[in-house]
Amino acid sequence: MEFFDRQWATYRAVVDADLMEHQALTAATAQALGNFCAQRSSSLAAPRMVDLGCGDLGLLAPVLQQLPLGSYTGLDLTAAVLPLAQRALGPVPYPARFEAGDLLAWAEAAGEPNSIDILHSSFAIHHLDGQQKRSLLRLIRPKMAEDSLFLWADVFREPGESRAHYVERYAARIRSSWTLDPAANEQVISHLSTFDNPEDRSEIAAAARACGWSWQWLWQGEHQAEALALLRPAPLDA
Repeated sequence: MEFFDRQWATYRAVVDADLMEHQALTAATAQALGNFCAQRSSSLAAPRMVDLGCGDLGLLAPVLQQLPLGSYTGLDLTAAVLPLAQRALGPVPYPARFEAGDLLAWAEAAGEPNSIDILHSSFAIHHLDGQQKRSLLRLIRPKMAEDSLFLWADVFREPGESRAHYVERYAARIRSSWTLDPAANEQVISHLSTFDNPEDRSEIAAAARACGWSWQWLWQGEHQAEALALLRPAPLDA
């Protein structure tokens, strides 16, 4: 737990200082979710939501508390963070459950077709490699209801940019403008250098379309990295 506490303290410092524009991203996410629920036909059941890489719900919990959901499932690889998420969400008028698990393993598991109305993921999918991301997009497509949406918040590379150049410029951004102490800065740089695999924006949008999704950018941050994409199921035979 000591290692988790150190890692999570750094993560919370990044979020609290808004170093990755979480505030603007959360506002864009809240607007998209609110619009979806408001425009949803009253003849349909309340939407079922799955959150891949839910974390501690520190910013999203107030949004979820206001949504007329039918159910919420939060999935995260780090089991230790799930009690934090459950406490942040608190009592809500719909079933909420939290699971520890890997994103791709979840996608590969047998599931009911058309069983998800809202899929959300924030800063989690970039830990998969390119082929794994494409597998994820392919595997979850049949699980989505016809009138559904997938909000994918993450870091992305500029079109044509190499991963090495992305890591170099992001590390320069951290060292020049982040307000963490130097040790925490280097901890973040070490993590992104080792584990982050952001996709080329153009290439991943094309890959998503090939897997049966439409793609729209809803929000893009000021640093050509953080962004929010809205994906919707397109006809599988298109």
